[in-house]
Amino acid sequence: MGIINFPELEQINRIIEQLGDRARVEVVERIQYRDYEFPIHCITLGSTRPDAPALALFGGVHGLEKIGSEIILSYMQSISQLMDWDEEFLARLEKSRLVFVPVVNPVGVCFGMRSNGNGVDLMRNSPVQGEGATRIYSGHQLTPRLPWYRGDVLNMEKEAQAVCRVVDRQLFSSPLSMALDLHSGFGIRDRLWFPYAGRRAPFAFIAEALALKELFDRCYRHHVYRIEPMCLEYLINGDLWDYLFDSFRQSHADQHIFMPLTLEMGSWLWLRKSPLNLFSRLGWFHPLLPHRQQRIFRRHFILFDFLHRSLLYPKSWAHLDAREKVLYQNKAVSLWYE
Repeated sequence: MGIINFPELEQINRIIEQLGDRARVEVVERIQYRDYEFPIHCITLGSTRPDAPALALFGGVHGLEKIGSEIILSYMQSISQLMDWDEEFLARLEKSRLVFVPVVNPVGVCFGMRSNGNGVDLMRNSPVQGEGATRIYSGHQLTPRLPWYRGDVLNMEKEAQAVCRVVDRQLFSSPLSMALDLHSGFGIRDRLWFPYAGRRAPFAFIAEALALKELFDRCYRHHVYRIEPMCLEYLINGDLWDYLFDSFRQSHADQHIFMPLTLEMGSWLWLRKSPLNLFSRLGWFHPLLPHRQQRIFRRHFILFDFLHRSLLYPKSWAHLDAREKVLYQNKAVSLWYE
């Protein structure tokens, strides 16, 4: 059984070679499809201490939304160059950990499919049942011939299990950690979502989420993101990050904070500017013109850098006293849930 090459995998291998022994590289799963084997890489930089603050970036969960993988790879390429000379960045890495899984669904990315090779939507594959998530796009178990098929939720797909292992090993041990999962294809604006996706209820760190949002708003007044809980837009079944967050809350101390975030890049603007994208299956989820791809690559690096630094200096948003916690909690409920 051979390993098939596709552009994103070739770029991963080039970046791994550039990073050399400065990176810890693991193939966390190998997916068998047709006559080929598809590796899922996890690349880790920085501190090996279990309690180091950690940020993990995931892309390519839906293969059609390959722009997420390409942005992560572009960011990793920049980091590989920064590590040659930027002493401030190297000092940051000594105190923190960066984790990258740029292509979660290599079969989908290679063949331009939303699902994995078994026809399963990996972001609806967990056993979490949404409350009021009844539409077909919320996730169903009718047939893999239709999009949004959940598969066997009691035996999650290998790709979903690989994400769970990476999060458990690299993030759950840290008192403060974040995951950022990159998607595209919904709306005109870029949205930065946090749990829950399956129920209209505040998650445990809603106060910290609002404090982080206000910090970002103050620092970057003209940023492009609409920051909100995912349930304000739609509800889904089997959300992988809902599942991981609930697992974290069941197994870890209250003083640990885990913040799973989803970046949903609004692709409808690309369609409005380039209507011919409507005739390309990939064009619905990915900017096809080179200058638009390059603009998207640049656009989100500020967010990545902010999240990294916010983990290193969390006093103003993650270390809230009891009074601040109540104030932010009430304000968040009023802003997002009433």
